[in-house]
Amino acid sequence: MKKSNIVIMELTTKNQAKLIDQNKSLYRKVIVAVATVTIILGSSPFILLQHQSTAQDQQQTVFNQTTFDVKKPIKDLSFEIDNVTFSHHTAPVNGIQMHYVIGGQGDPVVLLHGWPQTWYEWRHIMPELAKNYTVVAPDLRGLGDSSKPFSGYDGNTTAEDIYQLLSQLGLDQKIFLVGHDIGVHTAYSYAATHPNNVSKLVILDVPVPGFYPQGFEDCCWWFSFHQTPDIPEALTAGKEREYLSWFYTTFAYNPEAITEADIDEYVSHYSKPGGMRAGFEYYRAFPIDEEQNKELADIKLPMPVLALGGEYTGNAALTSMKSLAIDVRGSIVPFSGHWIAEERPDFLIKELVKFFRE
Repeated sequence: MKKSNIVIMELTTKNQAKLIDQNKSLYRKVIVAVATVTIILGSSPFILLQHQSTAQDQQQTVFNQTTFDVKKPIKDLSFEIDNVTFSHHTAPVNGIQMHYVIGGQGDPVVLLHGWPQTWYEWRHIMPELAKNYTVVAPDLRGLGDSSKPFSGYDGNTTAEDIYQLLSQLGLDQKIFLVGHDIGVHTAYSYAATHPNNVSKLVILDVPVPGFYPQGFEDCCWWFSFHQTPDIPEALTAGKEREYLSWFYTTFAYNPEAITEADIDEYVSHYSKPGGMRAGFEYYRAFPIDEEQNKELADIKLPMPVLALGGEYTGNAALTSMKSLAIDVRGSIVPFSGHWIAEERPDFLIKELVKFFRE
């Protein structure tokens, strides 16, 4: 046998061994995740097949619901938060119906929520911001009252959703953009794709996929779990409140910041047909996000960036953004966990206004 053939065989064997090790690692992570979820929910893994059928039924319902939503958007509705008027709307964007809340006047501030949340995450900071800014808080694709397609949960697609929405509103020229959790993925893609349309960018408590600090993923067992097809939907069906409540309480410095009524509000959306699936799809898009972000990172963001992290969770966001932008500053939010807008709205309002006015 030729030496070159031997080398090729050795390389092939090494690659196969590496792939097997990666698969074993992923398998172990999923097993650990499933076991953890079983403990959280207090349920038996043997109910999996029964819930899989339920999840499949929900998917068919969501398909019909999404088709219906596109034709019949929900009715516009005005309401008040702390005596400041906001209103609910929907708009056809990028093949979906996107729900958003808007209020105030002045330069636009766009708030992109995280998982497992909706626009409601921003309720404590919206009234103060609306005194000097036009506040736009959408429900991201698939979440809240936005329609729930089967695909398009990567950062580039969700950023296009937001761009089309703001274009319809005439607010796409220069915006202040704020993203939290999975909203960070959309915010970064938006800023990288439309750098001339973003005056300043704020990143809250989550690093950008593809630019995680070393060891970041080791802390997050649910990443692998949520990326697993069908299993998360099956195990959490009918127990959405128990599952989501674990995240609200575990990653809060002050668990009382998100009340039982607040949890009811979030769960009312995620427990609808396809609600949990849509949330998991954001995690399943992580590998796509990583590839997209590595391409976008060839040109560093030109706008000023503020990265904040909770005292309880640390500031991986700041470490990540230093690789992606020219002008980055950041700090730790004292007495806060992951849910900064709800745990320390006073601090966040102060930091946002100061940053926007600089």
